[in-house]
Amino acid sequence: MTPPSASPRPLVSLGDLAWDVLAKPDTLLQPGGDTTGRMELSPGGSAANLAVWAKRLGYPTTFVGKIGTDRFGELAEAGLTDEGVDAQLVRSPLHPTGVILALIDQRGQRAMLTGQGADWELLPGELPQAVIGGAGHLHLTAWSLFRDPPRAAALEAARLAAQVGATLSLDPGSFQMIQQFGREHFLEWIAGVPFDLFFPNADEARAMSGEQTPERSLSWLRDHYPKALIVLKMDEDGALLEGPQTPRAHVPATRDPLMDATGAGDAFGGAFLAHYLRHHDATRAAEVAAQVGGWVVSRFGARPPVDDDLRQRLRQFALAEV
Repeated sequence: MTPPSASPRPLVSLGDLAWDVLAKPDTLLQPGGDTTGRMELSPGGSAANLAVWAKRLGYPTTFVGKIGTDRFGELAEAGLTDEGVDAQLVRSPLHPTGVILALIDQRGQRAMLTGQGADWELLPGELPQAVIGGAGHLHLTAWSLFRDPPRAAALEAARLAAQVGATLSLDPGSFQMIQQFGREHFLEWIAGVPFDLFFPNADEARAMSGEQTPERSLSWLRDHYPKALIVLKMDEDGALLEGPQTPRAHVPATRDPLMDATGAGDAFGGAFLAHYLRHHDATRAAEVAAQVGGWVVSRFGARPPVDDDLRQRLRQFALAEV
């Protein structure tokens, strides 16, 4: 294992900072009907969630994004600063802070409706170039690519980061959106970006590759991005990973009961990067990430408060940062 750097350059996560509306009905919702359930408001957004989890595991982290000048924007920003994430935000009086509705079924699986708020309006000229130029790693989500803006800003950030030697990662974000815009278009958007790491889930890997199994999807991704480490998330089946210096490996999931899958992939990605960027051990990083992701799915929301259970899980990896 490579010794950790004394003061690594920060991880910069660029993209969506929004407000989550989580709704888990007690019974099936019927047209025109009413029921009870659990509801919660919390700061969210895939890129912001990843930044929070990387910071919780002790990695210096900066978030770059755009919010409105409304009360929701103030609360979303406070959610980052309370976690110790350096928030580099553009504030727009013309666009509201983004809102995401997560409908959670009785099994804990979620379907999401993403509003197109200020986080979809980031422009290249609004990028904090000094922050991106000082990054050791830049993380993007496909939510920054599905529309322009903010696609041009995300691609420019990737160019600037690669120019100074930062590594790059992508979460493909949504199999439904990849299918909606077309696989060929999505692959064209990312073709010129030298990503070092991909975090697809099984559905996203299938949408990108056209293959029907995780194993074949992973092989397709490795063939098309031979310089990249692929970390393929498979929910209760764990994760498959393979890269230039990483032989194919399977990391099992935990046996945590599924309450709410919202943000579990972001937590996995943030935990993985926090460990991997320090130690460059992909399999060990995936083991850490599996523990964090399993802990998250057994709770409600993308950023549940850290408890002794999570701290105990991380002690086996000599991690006590959270």
